Amino acid sequence: MQAPRSFRLLTDGSAPDERRLLWLVGGVALASAALIFWAAHDAVLAAGFAATLLAVATLIHVARTLYPATANTRVEFDWALVREAADNDEVAIAVTDRAGRLVCANALHESWFGGPSAPPALGLGDAGEQMLSAAGRTAWRDGRAEVSGLKRDLLNFGADVIRSGRNEDHLVWRFSAARAVDLALEAKRLIEGDAGKRMGEAGLMAVLIGIDGRIRSASQGFAIRGGGRVEALVAGRDFVSLLQTDSEGAVRFAAEGRSGTPLRLMQMPLEADNPDSPTLILILDEEGGGAGTGGGIAHIQSLLGILPLGLALADRDGRFLFLNDAFCRAVNLPAGSRPIYPGDLVVREDKAAVADSVRRFATGQAMTGDIAVRLRDQPEEPVALTIAGARGLGDAAVLLSIKDNSEESRLKKQVAQATKMQAVGQLAGGVAHDFNNILTGIIGHCDLMMLRHTPGDSDYDDIQQIKNNSNRAASLTRQLLAFSRQQTLRPQILQLPDVVSEISNLLQRLMGETVSLVVKHGRNLGAVRADPGQLEQVVVNLAVNARDAMPRGGTLTIQTYSVSVSEVRKLGSDILPITDYTALSVSDTGTGIAPELLPKIFEPFFTTKEVGKGTGLGLSTVYGIVKQSGGFIFADSTPGKGTSFVIYLPVHKQEAQAAPALSKPKERPAETWGTGTILLVEDEDMVRAVAERALTRNGYTVVTAENGEVALEVLALRNDIDLLISDVVMPVMDGPTMVRQARVDFPKMPILFMSGYAEEQLRKMIDLDNIAFLPKPFSVQQLAEAARDALAGR
Repeated sequence: MQAPRSFRLLTDGSAPDERRLLWLVGGVALASAALIFWAAHDAVLAAGFAATLLAVATLIHVARTLYPATANTRVEFDWALVREAADNDEVAIAVTDRAGRLVCANALHESWFGGPSAPPALGLGDAGEQMLSAAGRTAWRDGRAEVSGLKRDLLNFGADVIRSGRNEDHLVWRFSAARAVDLALEAKRLIEGDAGKRMGEAGLMAVLIGIDGRIRSASQGFAIRGGGRVEALVAGRDFVSLLQTDSEGAVRFAAEGRSGTPLRLMQMPLEADNPDSPTLILILDEEGGGAGTGGGIAHIQSLLGILPLGLALADRDGRFLFLNDAFCRAVNLPAGSRPIYPGDLVVREDKAAVADSVRRFATGQAMTGDIAVRLRDQPEEPVALTIAGARGLGDAAVLLSIKDNSEESRLKKQVAQATKMQAVGQLAGGVAHDFNNILTGIIGHCDLMMLRHTPGDSDYDDIQQIKNNSNRAASLTRQLLAFSRQQTLRPQILQLPDVVSEISNLLQRLMGETVSLVVKHGRNLGAVRADPGQLEQVVVNLAVNARDAMPRGGTLTIQTYSVSVSEVRKLGSDILPITDYTALSVSDTGTGIAPELLPKIFEPFFTTKEVGKGTGLGLSTVYGIVKQSGGFIFADSTPGKGTSFVIYLPVHKQEAQAAPALSKPKERPAETWGTGTILLVEDEDMVRAVAERALTRNGYTVVTAENGEVALEVLALRNDIDLLISDVVMPVMDGPTMVRQARVDFPKMPILFMSGYAEEQLRKMIDLDNIAFLPKPFSVQQLAEAARDALAGR
């Protein structure tokens, strides 16, 4: 492709123009001198005038030569030079301007897309062009976009689109082949490249045909013997039409007739589990290229060794004759070792099935089949072993194929881990909610009993102990809610260094004398929106874990720093969205965490400490708080060298409006006595009983209802209700639905919601004004204060 532009320095003058101007000025000077001499008859005056004109012209010429004008100078990029620099064999690159016109493209781009084509019009079909168009719009808006799953012919690839240029007025399109191996494309490149020529020299021909039987790629040797050029064959010739079979079953090229050499064909489906996959056919001459000479077989093994698919050959007795490197990697075969039978690679229970399948395919027709086996080194994950009968390969009677699914297994484990974490979080949140109802009843009854007993009574200490243990259980449920991201948070706009400074003294005491605490703060840190109390708990939990990992002492380093958008892009993380972050790093020099345990450290009740020395909720609480705050946490550890946790919190945008919090009075007078009629709606009998007794003791008249429908019936009969206290999640009718219907007749009635779920989570359900919230579990005192404040807020 010719580059659209060439590199040159364009000015409004040139050397020939300057010389013509000097000759013109010289002529004018001589003419003027002659005129002055004729008029004044003064030779000195005429000569001086001419010299002056020539001097001025000379000075102007020198000045323009030494200091060329830049006002009218424009520099155009040498796009041909850019193209040469961008040419490589792995990434297809194209540059487009604001109007979507192609400015430059490298050679690979032209090869993949059939010429100098500007994205998105690359012949990818409607779906592909829509995906590229959307990526282009995203790149113009956000600076970068990615798209995957694009396909053209045999090529699967993804695209990375970047807004670039001095004025950010160009898009750079980078197309790269998909990481997953495309066997059809690899076979096509192999056949049409130098390897195909070398196979032809050795008498081995190769052709790739589609499911319709038409040729999609062919080696040069096959084209010559078949009677045509490669381009003509690939254009869609029928493979069978190039061959003929005589009465004895011998196969020859139709162009050679009966005088041609008989051929031996080997058929190899590239993907046995994909009926639409192309088929690779290897062709040998029966004379001079068969098993007798061994040359063709050697080249077939060379071909199998190049292919990225795990392939092996076995004889009729099931013994291995050849294994390529991909096959050895797929079965985790140690370097230098060579198994005798395919059954040696699988667990004992699968040995018989593999041996029977190999014998059956070795003696039967040329066909393929799959069998699920468990490898000896990976017994927990079955893999598919493809077995095909091979003919015309001498001693080789069976072709075995296995896919290296290590990357697929890793992705499956990650998805399973994420699903498990989500399921455990939902379970933890549900258990914590129900447990909070139980604790509310226990704590409430303890408070009521303590009102009848004074310090010194025989039962007072027992009641106090029950209440203390209940509060400890409530703390445990808060940790479970934190992990499941259902904890009640009080987010504020704050700076991370301020949070660290608030607990520096506490951290010094927690670390002891053997651990050194180092605190570093970066500059220009953006503000974050989070609950300061919960962030303090995050830092303390990480610091305590670090201290326990350094029994002989060490250094704990806490550092805050900013992470810009460009730095996030350089990280190349698939998890972090592209935005500005303020990061908090907590690193130690302790014993570290084993690699196999690192993915599990955020699971609840998982701990690496000794029995009795850890609850397993510290890091799960950290994980839940960070995720609920909109952040991300990553762990990196090297056994024997230490562990580092990095927390990324997005920088708070000042112009963004925070979600309105449910109203909570900050000032609480000590007096909790009040008057009025309260409708109490709660489906849990023990919670309803405790709340009713607590409110009655504080002077209120209490009417109860066990669900939302009963509450609406009470409101229809009474007009003296001053306050409605309701649970949020209830059977039959939930609290918010009941309140919306009640507000039709009582628009100014104050509402106090109580729930074991987090307020942040309930905001989606509660979209009402004049609402207060009381989290469970609560004490009698807290309930009375909340009721008083809700009535006062009316």
